[in-house]
Amino acid sequence: MSSYQGDLQYQAYILPGVSRTFALTIPVLPGRLAEVVANAYLLCRLADTIEDDVGLENEQKSEFHRRFVSVVKGSEDADAFATALFPLLSSHVLPHERDLVENADKIIRVTHGFSATEKEALTRCVTIMCSGMPEFQRNKSLKGLRDLDDMSAYCYVVAGVVGEMLTELFCVHCPELRVKRDEMMRLAVSFGQGLQMTNILKDVWEDRQADTCWLPRSVFLGGEFELERLEELHNTEAFRAGMAELVSVAYYHLRRAFEYTCNVPTNEVGIRRFCIWALGFAVFTLRKIHANPGFTSGEQVKVSRKTVRATVLTTNLALRSNRGLRLLFEFAASGLPLANAEARRYL
Repeated sequence: MSSYQGDLQYQAYILPGVSRTFALTIPVLPGRLAEVVANAYLLCRLADTIEDDVGLENEQKSEFHRRFVSVVKGSEDADAFATALFPLLSSHVLPHERDLVENADKIIRVTHGFSATEKEALTRCVTIMCSGMPEFQRNKSLKGLRDLDDMSAYCYVVAGVVGEMLTELFCVHCPELRVKRDEMMRLAVSFGQGLQMTNILKDVWEDRQADTCWLPRSVFLGGEFELERLEELHNTEAFRAGMAELVSVAYYHLRRAFEYTCNVPTNEVGIRRFCIWALGFAVFTLRKIHANPGFTSGEQVKVSRKTVRATVLTTNLALRSNRGLRLLFEFAASGLPLANAEARRYL
């Protein structure tokens, strides 16, 4: 076995350990595209591991983000980067994430084996993530973000840019998509924001354990609601109204994500399946949040395995039909509120 094949095997081994969702969706992509997207996700996971480790000081995070960009670009040795970072990781970092950091050189060798266009897409994504995340990291608090504009900016640097990267990779694989590239890029940012907003709403209580809140203050009583007092105020009408507005904005973006999916040629079943599964899981999560805005744990609004299986089965049956997928999407999203005129000013 060549060292490159060994690196690919490690990539396949570590993916389920750091993301059960992407371990389900990435393998449905066709052939080599699955390898590139898996590598791209693991690069993003490495950047996220630096950002999320509560044991690292902000200055350390900024320094390791800068060094990681250099590693991806090929101007710094990956092993030296991992050797410096690994001993500093706190006990809060999960075992598979520690494993990923320790073996970052394997992931980077795979990255550097891609085409120039693919490497450019991955490098741009990692650079924007690693330059944007520290700014939000420095200013995070239990008071939340200022408004929806700030939330959109945060969602872009952690997810919207990932949508743009995936679109570039899809266009490399599928020349037919290149004629729609500009439209797909606009929709890709919404795709990323819809998924990230859903995660923010689902993880609001887990984030608080890290003294963090990514909710925008402006949607809660025009900013008068004190998000730092959420434990005592989460059952109030003001909080429920704010959550309903955020659900409606996330749903708006997921509707645009659905249009993105329909733009993928019907013969590209792997890409369509990858998109519609992620979209379906997010829609069902939003429905649970909307039905129970007073939830106190992400586990209470987590999509069940039964729902995952049902989503996989039903979407597979309609995968080659935009009309069929639209019927399924509208059924899955029934009851979700649409963004009002005030919220749409920020979209």
